[in-house]
Amino acid sequence: MSLTLIPLPHAEVLLDPHFLAPNVAADLFKELSDIIAWRHEPIKLFGKEVMQPRLTAWHGDPTARYSYSGLALEPQPWTPALQQLRQQVQDATNAHFNSVLLNLYRTGQDSMGWHADDEPALGPAPIIASLSLGATRRFRLRPRNPSQVLHAPISLDLSGGSLLLMRAPTQQYWLHAVPKTARSSAPRLNLTFRLIIDGLAVGGS
Repeated sequence: MSLTLIPLPHAEVLLDPHFLAPNVAADLFKELSDIIAWRHEPIKLFGKEVMQPRLTAWHGDPTARYSYSGLALEPQPWTPALQQLRQQVQDATNAHFNSVLLNLYRTGQDSMGWHADDEPALGPAPIIASLSLGATRRFRLRPRNPSQVLHAPISLDLSGGSLLLMRAPTQQYWLHAVPKTARSSAPRLNLTFRLIIDGLAVGGS
């Protein structure tokens, strides 16, 4: 399989639902779930401190420092598995990434709210490559300004081993989210590879 374009106005979103073989994806899910030093920390939203509804980890090159919602994180070193995945994703997307944000959704009640990965440190044309492992979760996209982009929200069910790529101008015109669900209580691991410019990023995905 290869990345296939999903037709959306003012966006370049591509999906390969079978980027990794099922057995490879399952082995990676177990390995990363066990070896990553997961963090569960409070963030500031609208001036209030709340716990993130998921576990996170930040890995990358030494200069790829990351900051969002009141948190300032230093990148943890690449593990061999993460380094190999980065190379595979780079080869598939013809893009370069110096960091990866890992999100562990422990149950269907863990989630990610509506947002765009459009921070200045990601540059004027950010590329986000999102690799899913574990349980299938619904990924939602909706226009940032419905009067500017005339398109209904869409849903993509991202299964273990799938790779989603978002190129410019997606982040400028669209928001995305992983909503809570009662459909599945199994854990899901998501890795979003990105290129941090000038050593600082603000935001999440």
